[in-house]
Amino acid sequence: MIERKKPDADLRNYHTVFLQIGLLVTLVIFIVAVRIDITSLGPEEIVMDEQEVVEMEEIIQTRQIETPPPPPRPPVPVEVPNDEIIEDIHIDIGGDLDLGGTLALPPPPPPREEEPEEDFFVVVEEMPELIGGLGELQRQIRYPEMARRAGIEGRVFIQFIVNERGEVENPIVMRGIGGGADEEALRVVSQARFVPGMQRGRPVRVQYSLPIFFRLQN
Repeated sequence: MIERKKPDADLRNYHTVFLQIGLLVTLVIFIVAVRIDITSLGPEEIVMDEQEVVEMEEIIQTRQIETPPPPPRPPVPVEVPNDEIIEDIHIDIGGDLDLGGTLALPPPPPPREEEPEEDFFVVVEEMPELIGGLGELQRQIRYPEMARRAGIEGRVFIQFIVNERGEVENPIVMRGIGGGADEEALRVVSQARFVPGMQRGRPVRVQYSLPIFFRLQN
């Protein structure tokens, strides 16, 4: 059995009414929206404190102008009386000058003293030879008491000339240690004897040197 709707419940009968009501409501909303002032407030202005302006004043460097000293005053002229006679000064040039004569030359420098030539050799074909050897020479040393007390040890170098007879001449200390050791080394070397040096088959003077040892015994 088919159930039929009531005529009052059919919404299509009210379609026109609902349409008019909707248009009216829409018109009212539009009118209200137009009349309302919807302009937004402008952005808030931020007021900042005005900064103090600092003005930079340019300092002009002053330059001191040095004024030159005033020129000296000119000498005051002195009047000369007309009746005063100024004598002429006569200068005799070349009266005693003999241009044709010979000029005197300065005296010559004094003669230079020539240094004496060395009369010894440093290196020869056969060098001098110490008779007895260095050990025998060392045994003749008497240790100085001053050097012994001070504990001085070392080597004293003596330089001298061995002449044609094998004798020692002009001994000098080249390097010493003090404490009386230098003098003792000179004494011992002065008494030494050598086989003279030979050059071309004949004895010659030769420069020679010896070390003298000073060592304390424990």
